[in-house]
Amino acid sequence: MQCTRRKWLVNAAALPALAAKPAYRPSIGVALYVWAQQFAREKKTLSQGIEEAFPAVSRAGYRRTELMSQFWAPDLRDKTRALLKQSKLEAVSMYNGGPMHTPEGAEQTIARTLDLAEVARAAGARTVAFNPDPKRERKTDEELAIQAKYLNQLGARLKERKMGFFIHQHAPEMREDAREWRHVLRHTDGNLVKFCLDVDWVKRGGQDPMTLLREAGARLGSLHLRSARNGVWMEEFGDGDVDYREVAAYLKQIGFRGDLLVELAYEKDTQITRSLEEDLKRSREYAEKIFL
Repeated sequence: MQCTRRKWLVNAAALPALAAKPAYRPSIGVALYVWAQQFAREKKTLSQGIEEAFPAVSRAGYRRTELMSQFWAPDLRDKTRALLKQSKLEAVSMYNGGPMHTPEGAEQTIARTLDLAEVARAAGARTVAFNPDPKRERKTDEELAIQAKYLNQLGARLKERKMGFFIHQHAPEMREDAREWRHVLRHTDGNLVKFCLDVDWVKRGGQDPMTLLREAGARLGSLHLRSARNGVWMEEFGDGDVDYREVAAYLKQIGFRGDLLVELAYEKDTQITRSLEEDLKRSREYAEKIFL
C-alpha cells in the first residue's frame, strides 16, 4: 500500500511519543499487615511471630516485601534485618502514618518517619508508603492545606535520601467524592508526592477504582492488592468485586513500573480455610497471572 506524505508525517510525529512511553515492568511483592492480624489471633506479639512470618513469605514465592514501621522499631530492627537476609527477602518499602493536618502533629510525624526511613533505607528500602491520619469528622479546608504543605516537605526530605514517597488511603479519604484524596492530588508536588493506591479501599469508600487510577496516572507509585466478594474480604487475592484485569490493562497502557503489593487482610466474616502461607502462595500466582 502506498504511503502518502500526509500519512508519513502523522506516523513520524507519533514516534517520539511512542519512544517516550516507558516499558511496562511491574514488580510483584507482599505487604505483611495480615501477619499482625494472624499473630493477634494467636495471642503473639510481632516479635514472637516474626520468625514464622519471613520464612513463610519466602516459601510462598515472594522476594519483595513492604514492612510496617513497627518492624523497624529499635527493639525489632536487628531481628528484622537478620530474618530478611536469612529468608532472601528484600524490604523495598516501609509503611507508616501519622497526623499531618496540624503543624505540631505534622512536625512530629515527619521527624519520626525520617528516623524510621533511615533505618529501612539502610536495609534496602527505596520507598515510604504513608497514610495521613484521618479524622472522625471532615478535615477543614485549612487542615487540608496544612496537610498538603507538610506532605510536600516530607516528600522533599525523603527525596534527599533518594527515597520515593507514596500516599496511601483507606475509606475516610474517599468521603465526599474523594475530597481529601483529590486535595492531596491537586495540591502537592508531583515530583515529591506520588500515590500508593489501595484499590479495595477505594471501592469500599464508594468510589470507582478505575476513575482514581486514571486521575493518579503517572503519579502512581505502587498499588495494594486485596480482594473482596460481596463486600467481604477474601482470604486470598483472586477474582472478586474489583475487576483487576481492567486495572492491569490500564497499568500496561501507561507503562507502569512500580510495585504491586499483595496485602491480604481479615475481617469478621472472612472465611479462612487454608494456612496463611498457602493463601499467600495462591495470591502471588493470581497476581502474576493477571499482571505479568
